[in-house]
Amino acid sequence: MSFFESFLFVGLPYLALGVFLIGSIWRYRGNGYKVSSLSSQFLEGKKLFWGSVPFHLGMIVVFLGHLLAFLIPSGILAWNAHPLRLLVLEITGYAFGLSFLVGLGQLFWRRITNPRIQVVTNEMDVIIELLLLVQIILGLCVAIFYRWGSSWFASDLAPYLWSILLFRPDPEAVLAMPLLVQLHIINAFLIILLIPFTRLMHLLVAPFHYIGRPYQRVIWNWDRKKVRNPGERWSPTRPKNN
Repeated sequence: MSFFESFLFVGLPYLALGVFLIGSIWRYRGNGYKVSSLSSQFLEGKKLFWGSVPFHLGMIVVFLGHLLAFLIPSGILAWNAHPLRLLVLEITGYAFGLSFLVGLGQLFWRRITNPRIQVVTNEMDVIIELLLLVQIILGLCVAIFYRWGSSWFASDLAPYLWSILLFRPDPEAVLAMPLLVQLHIINAFLIILLIPFTRLMHLLVAPFHYIGRPYQRVIWNWDRKKVRNPGERWSPTRPKNN
C-alpha cells in the first residue's frame, strides 16, 4: 500500500471524522441559532415541492440503506440470500437514488438561476451540492456496472468502516475494489469533512419534535403572488416602525 493510498483510505477518513466532530460541536456552541437550511419553501410553495421532496425522500432512504448495511451486515446478507429479495432491495435502492438525483438536480438549477436564492448562496453551498451530485452519480454508476452492491457493501465495506471506527484501519478490501467504488468512498469522506462548514449542518439539529406539534396557522395579509415573485420588493408596504 502506497503513501497516497494510505492517506485516501486511512488518513482522509480520520481527518474527515475529526473535523466533522470538532467542527459540528464548535459551530453549534458558537453559532447554534445560525444553523439553518435557509429554506425559501414558505415563499415558493409548489414550485419547490418537485425538488425538495424527491431530494429529501431519496436522500433519507439511500442513507438509511447504507446505514443498515453498516450496522447489521449479517442481516442484509441473510435478506439477500433469496434472489427475489435481493432484486427487490436493489431496485428499490436504485429508484430512490434516481429520486435523490432528480431532486438535487432541480434544487441545484434553482440555486444558480433564482435571484432570491442567489442572495443567500455562498461558495460552500455550490461546492457541497456539486459534491452531492458527483456522489449520487457515482453511486448510480456503481449500481449499474457493479451489481448487488448491498451484498458486497455488507461483506467488504462494512468491515472496513468498522475497522476505521475501532482504530484498527484495514483498507485491504477497499484497495482491491474498482476505481469507481473507491472514488465513491473518497467523495463520501469529503462530504463528511465539509458538513460543519455548509448548510447541511442543519441535518444534525433537525426539529424532529415538530412532528408531534400542532400545525401552525398562517394568515396572509399581502398578495401571495407578489410576495413570492423574486422580482418584487421583499415587502409591498413600508414597515410601520421605520
